[in-house]
Amino acid sequence: MTAWGLLGTGAYAPARAAGNAELAAALDIDPQRILDSTGILERHRAGATEAASDLAARAAEAALERAGCDAADLDLLVVGTSTPDELGPATACRVQALLGARRAVAFDIGAACSGYLFGLKVARDWLAATGRGRALVVGAEVYSRFLDPTDRATAVLFGDGAGASVVGPVPAGTGIESVRLGADGTRAGSVLIPAGGSRRPADPGTVREGAHRIRMDAPAIRRAFPELFDRAIGEILAAHGLKLDDIDLVVPHQPNPRTLRRYAEHAGIPRDRLAVIGERLGNIGAASIPAALAAAEADGRLKDGDRVLLAAVGAGLTWGSALITWTRPGKDSA
Repeated sequence: MTAWGLLGTGAYAPARAAGNAELAAALDIDPQRILDSTGILERHRAGATEAASDLAARAAEAALERAGCDAADLDLLVVGTSTPDELGPATACRVQALLGARRAVAFDIGAACSGYLFGLKVARDWLAATGRGRALVVGAEVYSRFLDPTDRATAVLFGDGAGASVVGPVPAGTGIESVRLGADGTRAGSVLIPAGGSRRPADPGTVREGAHRIRMDAPAIRRAFPELFDRAIGEILAAHGLKLDDIDLVVPHQPNPRTLRRYAEHAGIPRDRLAVIGERLGNIGAASIPAALAAAEADGRLKDGDRVLLAAVGAGLTWGSALITWTRPGKDSA
């Protein structure tokens, strides 16, 4: 049976970075307070003409180059995003056009910060069902277009960016071992953009209300994060008869560095086995995990045979985890 894994990884962050001093002015707080409470130094902001598809395409190009794969050879293109170019069509179709991936089936997944893992599951199972091909899984967010700069709960956390992975055949005994996913729609109101959809279409009143901005129940999310991370990580380890000591690197989505390190202490994850990139990027949602994977690979933190655990909790609420036996990107078994 063919094994499926990551042939290449890539990431992209827009050129402009917004530091804490810039945000603090609108929030009427000390910049040091932002750093102390989040661990974030800066987050990037898309340019005036950049949309989610543009960021996604840049990350995808890097991943394709790393994989030695041409976009024209892709069979599937999945984009996880909460900030699409438009309500329709799918941002993945925009990315397909930008890349020239003409034969790829393209669609979006809306699972917020868990979106990359949902996409990875779809890609792996799609390829396993067909027994051949290459897939591109991208996470891309332009949160800055949906932030209230005066909201202390959200303005300091979210950034813009993209991450991507090419999925294809890898040597036997390596690759994606399993992906587990979950959702709890009873907590959908914990993080949302209230207006702009079919429930509350855009009108002058929703614009005046600021209902097209991200709203987050911060206390509810603080409670949910450790609960659902424990569940996501615990279930996949139990399914494989593993313990955290068996994992070489944990790559979580990046709510903020302070929260991640506090969780790692709670869960018993050593700091040297935790991938944290949020200091310079903030929370980039569905892009967090693929961008962190690309950074870890570029920094030499991953070697052949390493057991890598991916985990995320997102709006919805959604969560997921994946277990990968790492093989150097570019090692295509076909």
